[in-house]
Amino acid sequence: MKTFTIEEANRTLPLVSRIVEDIVHKFIPWRDLVREYELMKGAETIAHPDPRADSLERDVQTLAGEIDGYLTELAELGIECKDPALGLVDFPGEVDGRRIYLCWRLGEPAVEYWHELHTGYAGRRKITTAIVGRQLSVVSQQSAGGPKLPDDGSDD
Repeated sequence: MKTFTIEEANRTLPLVSRIVEDIVHKFIPWRDLVREYELMKGAETIAHPDPRADSLERDVQTLAGEIDGYLTELAELGIECKDPALGLVDFPGEVDGRRIYLCWRLGEPAVEYWHELHTGYAGRRKITTAIVGRQLSVVSQQSAGGPKLPDDGSDD
């Protein structure tokens, strides 16, 4: 699995942001079409099928295929899409030999947050100067008594 430094993650943002924009712009209409299709299918009967259902199903499948293509592009870059509606992605990283995620959301100017693997978006913390200086994805000086990654939830 690829790991990213903060600098590497930020260098990918021009491409990643375009892909994520495409995902968000397709995902929301796809989700709405799925809901419409489910309601339509729930209301129809064998005796009274809705003629629009087949067309709507094709539209849902077409958008799903496009979204899947964008998700594949991110995966090939080593990036995980965590929320296609929000445009939330995680870049696998490492600090002090511990796996973490560098976290970015569509509209943010740069990768400025990180979180533990198990905490997700709710556990996002601001990347501090001390963390940046330690070159995430490279084992730091922890064994030599270097600074520890804050895990108290503070933003400083």
